[in-house]
Amino acid sequence: MASEPAEHPGGARMSSKAVIWLGASTRQMMESKANYRRRKLTDRLMMAISVLFSLAALAILFWIIAYVVIKGWQYLNLDFFIHLPRPLGMPGGGVLNAIEGTIILTILASVFAVIPGILAAYYVAYRPNTPLGVAVRFGTDVLSGVPSIILGLFCYTIIVKVQGHYSALAGSVALAILMLPTVIRTTEEMIKLVPQSMREGSLALGAPEWKTALSVSLPAASQGIITGILLGIARASGETAPLLFTALGNDHYEIGKIIQSGIANHQGLLVIMGNIVNQPVDSLPLTLWKYAQQPYPERINQSWAAALVLMTFVLSINIITRIWVQRRAKRMQVK
Repeated sequence: MASEPAEHPGGARMSSKAVIWLGASTRQMMESKANYRRRKLTDRLMMAISVLFSLAALAILFWIIAYVVIKGWQYLNLDFFIHLPRPLGMPGGGVLNAIEGTIILTILASVFAVIPGILAAYYVAYRPNTPLGVAVRFGTDVLSGVPSIILGLFCYTIIVKVQGHYSALAGSVALAILMLPTVIRTTEEMIKLVPQSMREGSLALGAPEWKTALSVSLPAASQGIITGILLGIARASGETAPLLFTALGNDHYEIGKIIQSGIANHQGLLVIMGNIVNQPVDSLPLTLWKYAQQPYPERINQSWAAALVLMTFVLSINIITRIWVQRRAKRMQVK
């Protein structure tokens, strides 16, 4: 009768190690599955919370828009856009003075803010570590946090008190200062995204710095620069506090009559333009603020209509900016 082979002691040890390893692997797999389920549950929970708060923010936005539309739409008519305000207590009238004042203030503020803002952003983008670059960036950060009413008081001190009267010029300077941080920061970030090789190639070909900026860097970053300018305009056009100290308001401001008076008196173009910007003007935010405080129902109704016009203007700028940026980005991808 053949004897059975004896078991090797090493085989028993290997078998026990395999069992231990298999048990450990099984335990790790179970823990891994539990961790995966826990992470997945946490992910879904955080996603649900994010969606909830996003919907809440959108609900608040649409609630505000709907409320302003409901309150202001019924008081919008042709007279509201083409007539000046009537005396207190009289029905009718419009906010032509505020619409024209808003346009003048926005144009002047853009003129004062855009070119200096782009130049400052270009310098900071390519020379960030120089003393001037550090100072500009620090000043921009500080300026973006300064309350707008303080900027209005500053412009009142250096412009209104010197001139001796309120004016569109003083108001536009205050709004331009408000626009500068948005223009500078956005332009700086867009210029940084331009490949350094493009600028270096232009300089290597002998082009001076100013020509490289105008023909290479700024055109390549034009998409973001225009976006920053439009966002700056949207912010400035909705400000009220700086204008209380600078533009003040003017119920009789009408550009057409100023031009007609200048032509009748044989005044030159520069004199007429000076008359347009060198007197107190109204704006839609100022009109909204003044009318909402008055006890006359007609003025309160017109304040809602002014709020609707202002909100439409600001939203239109933001929507147009986003649409334009997306289309420009698609065209760049195709190219």
